[in-house]
Amino acid sequence: MKVWIDQDLCTGDGLCEEIAPDVFTLLDDGLAYVKEGDKIFSEPGGVEGLAEFPDSQLDAVIESAEECPGECIFIEA
Repeated sequence: MKVWIDQDLCTGDGLCEEIAPDVFTLLDDGLAYVKEGDKIFSEPGGVEGLAEFPDSQLDAVIESAEECPGECIFIEA
């Protein structure tokens, strides 16, 4: 599975990072980005920052997307 964040919609609330810290991180610009291991997909972000995540994180990623106030988290198969 893959996930990306539309930074134009991100409110910087940080719920995604709280729910799934292995997949999401907030950077100094106050916006959330996806990560794959130690690699943070911040340049570019958005749809170009599509990161794979392990199946074990699926429930947390779905919860992050559902709880996100900016509705900016997109999950792809």
